[in-house]
Amino acid sequence: MATHQEIEPGGHAHPGAKEYVLVAVALGFLTGIEVAVYYIDAVRPWLAHLLIILSAVKFFLVASFFMHLKFDNRLFSSLFVGGLILAISLGISLLALFHNLFV
Repeated sequence: MATHQEIEPGGHAHPGAKEYVLVAVALGFLTGIEVAVYYIDAVRPWLAHLLIILSAVKFFLVASFFMHLKFDNRLFSSLFVGGLILAISLGISLLALFHNLFV
């Protein structure tokens, strides 16, 4: 039985608790920015754009660290990034279709 310090053949070292706490703090900070941006009237015309960008950054952090995609095969990362691009494209298309993106 391998301990958490040993690395399996072909494996990699996972980040420690410190890195996970730093990512969690960054996610909390980004969430605070998202909430604050909503209440700032000066950025109202760019609200959707800013929230999409912040959400994409949070998605990247969660997928790469907590789902270990940073350490897995690039195919898995490509599938998740492809899904993210598809979701953003669909969201922007729907917002543009209903005239809420550019108003």
